Amino acid sequence: MAEQAKFLSGRPMKHVAVMSFTASLGLMAVFVVDFVDMLFISMLGNAALAAAIGYAGAILFFTTSVSIAFAIATGALSARAIGAGDLDGAKRQASHAILIGVIVSALIAALVWFNLGFLTALVGASGETQALAISYLAIIVPSLPILVVAMAGGAILRAHGAAKPAMYSTIGGAVVNAVLDPIFIFALGLELQGAAIASVLARIAIAVLALRPIWKDYGGLVAPHIAALRGDLGRIRALAFPALLTNIATPVGAAYVTREMARFGEDAVAGMAIVGRLTPIAFAIIFALSGAIGPIIGQNAGAKMMDRVRRAFLDGLIFVLGYVVVAALLLYLMRPFIAGLFEAEGQTLALIYLFCGPLALAWVFNGWIFVGNAAFNNLGHPFWSTTVNWGRNTLGTIPFVALGAAWYGAPGVLIGQAAGGVLFGLLAVWLGLRIVRRDQGEVPELAPMQQRLLALMGRNR
Repeated sequence: MAEQAKFLSGRPMKHVAVMSFTASLGLMAVFVVDFVDMLFISMLGNAALAAAIGYAGAILFFTTSVSIAFAIATGALSARAIGAGDLDGAKRQASHAILIGVIVSALIAALVWFNLGFLTALVGASGETQALAISYLAIIVPSLPILVVAMAGGAILRAHGAAKPAMYSTIGGAVVNAVLDPIFIFALGLELQGAAIASVLARIAIAVLALRPIWKDYGGLVAPHIAALRGDLGRIRALAFPALLTNIATPVGAAYVTREMARFGEDAVAGMAIVGRLTPIAFAIIFALSGAIGPIIGQNAGAKMMDRVRRAFLDGLIFVLGYVVVAALLLYLMRPFIAGLFEAEGQTLALIYLFCGPLALAWVFNGWIFVGNAAFNNLGHPFWSTTVNWGRNTLGTIPFVALGAAWYGAPGVLIGQAAGGVLFGLLAVWLGLRIVRRDQGEVPELAPMQQRLLALMGRNR
């Protein structure tokens, strides 16, 4: 048992650092491949092709949230069962979560596939660009169930503390994509459709590479059993549904920020786009932290070791603070190089310098939101995660960005966005501490939907 639940001993900070760094390497590989993918498409010399990927990406952002939601549910349920010493229960719940995820994602993929024309028009595509976006999406959307299996498989590995196999699966998929992209795009002349085919094969590779060590080292998965499936359905739904709502909040806030920035011209939008590309690279470790710290909290919660849960939560906050300070300093020192790389001037230059200066430090609070969300999801309060994320991307975005834009123009948009993050980052920390302090040594069972809704209004306690 001790060998399986590896997070029940050792320093929580060490686990947080190791899990975060290994997970971030996999994310970095994906980010780099996405960048290279766009570079290859741009080399074809047709601006409509690059624009089509942009429109398609807006739709894929929402479909990907389905796979993230079931990965969160699978990982949280597995980690708690492993921490409680119930390895058979961990396998059963993970298997049922993946099965339900595949069914739900197949239905969503079918709904999206049959409405691609409407959806691409909804995000602003038209003419040749819309036709290209539809041809790209028509290939990649049906592979959504495969992505669910791939991401849930990685979540299971992280729940066991197997950070390296989870990382290798993601990197392996990125390598497959990077190798096949030029072959399909250029050698076979498939252009945008070739990029889509390469992405589908990469998803298959990630799924295979994630499932292989699960079967080899952790007992694999189990066949579904109707009675047990009914028993697990409530727990899976209680985690997956709010996680889905949580993840679709981000594009809502991003859409508003983009619209506000567009008021200040193309230079301002270009500056924001460059900042958008810098962010996941500079803060990949912070993006990875939520999925990395979740199993640590989950295992210790399952073992009812709430003192270690609290320590892991606090260590996660400290880790975010230390990393962001270092990353912000590096961005500050590198900002002349970054601006020169993009030949930035005017508003574009001003926004790059603003982000690579004081605003990068504001990512401390975004990171604290990620840590808080991991605690909420793994301690049986996923709707708190939904509340914080939607609050951050509505109340913590719209009024702040509007005021910032009115007072300071284009820089004010970024300033306002960062200011809203401060408020909800502190809220996430307060809520997280409230949970782990409330029942020292005892973890509440997942509550019914009615109690969760009452919790949102602060009336359950």
